[in-house]
Amino acid sequence: MENDQLLTRRRVLIAGAAALGAAGGVGAPALDGGEEEGAAAPAPAPAAGPQARAALNPSTYRLQPLTGYGGAPRAAPDPTAVRHEPFLRLPGHGRTMVLTFDDGPDPRYTPRILDTLAEYEVPAMFFVCGEMAVDNQDLLARMADDGHLVGNHTWTHPLLTRMRRSRIRSEMERTSDVIEKAYGERPQWFRAPYGAWNRATFQLGAEMGMEPLAWTVDTLDWTRPGTRTIVHRVEHGAAPGVVVLSHDAGGNRSQTVRALHKWLPHLLDSGYHITVPRRRPA
Repeated sequence: MENDQLLTRRRVLIAGAAALGAAGGVGAPALDGGEEEGAAAPAPAPAAGPQARAALNPSTYRLQPLTGYGGAPRAAPDPTAVRHEPFLRLPGHGRTMVLTFDDGPDPRYTPRILDTLAEYEVPAMFFVCGEMAVDNQDLLARMADDGHLVGNHTWTHPLLTRMRRSRIRSEMERTSDVIEKAYGERPQWFRAPYGAWNRATFQLGAEMGMEPLAWTVDTLDWTRPGTRTIVHRVEHGAAPGVVVLSHDAGGNRSQTVRALHKWLPHLLDSGYHITVPRRRPA
């Protein structure tokens, strides 16, 4: 996780692992500014102008909005349904998007991303790794103060589909523990590293009160393709209901930081509403 060479080698070894999360439809809970809870989600509507462009080929997931399972810290999680695939769609109603950042927090890049989000007053989701979060708990506290949501991305970012159930549980539980300590409550969302899901990840996530989340537009920023390329991928992948995947750690993320400062105001000027899944009242 600490350098691009290691991260790239790990990603090459598991190329195609995201196919384990097969695409499919699931009923859609509500989002802030979205549909009412329990209402049927219409099929994504075609957008006009730049938003009508096709999403990137590498982006295989379309996230469905979730209703969180909140509660007081250290309370037992409410029962959560065991999924067979990650949530894949947002309602196709209106220009609503979700921004997500994986692998952090990193004291070099996460504060700059948080500064940009604060400048434009938009929330985001951060899927953190425990080994990063434990040494940067102040950044999780800031995420809470700034209105962002923090999700579980395991402790060491392993390929869970090659691990025993007991090790998967440890990776997830330890990360939830440090999130609760620094953020103020246990995470309600989980994202499998590399998008590699299996039955155990869905079952264990449900036992811990977490729902599985995927993505729509993969910026592939971990490959450091250049700031302009990252901006292009987001702007051309933008459409109602998409979830953007970026990274705030795992290597040099200066391109990600610069790109965010360019594409975020462009999306807002284009009429997009940046939001996060609405929590269910405790």
